[in-house]
Amino acid sequence: MSFTKFEDINENISWHDITPGGEVYEGGTSRYFKTGEWRSMIPTFIAEKCKQCLLCVPVCPDSAIPVKDQKRLDFDFDHCKGCGVCYKVCPFGAIEFGVEEK
Repeated sequence: MSFTKFEDINENISWHDITPGGEVYEGGTSRYFKTGEWRSMIPTFIAEKCKQCLLCVPVCPDSAIPVKDQKRLDFDFDHCKGCGVCYKVCPFGAIEFGVEEK
């Protein structure tokens, strides 16, 4: 059933026919959604400067810094939103931060 106007909604609908709202069925995760599309600033990983201290990994609010075999990899740009927290915590200058060109 599709409606074109609010007035077209049948006012005789029982509350039994309405789907429940505000119910959470599982934990929220950005893993299933590519959320990096609205990024305006972008980090750049400079592997030569990185000492693998991994200080950047736990501060990333989007888990966009993958780690494999105890070494950080390049950014996961499908999820990085360009907040710059990783850039601020890197003591070795292994992350540069600038405006993303689209």
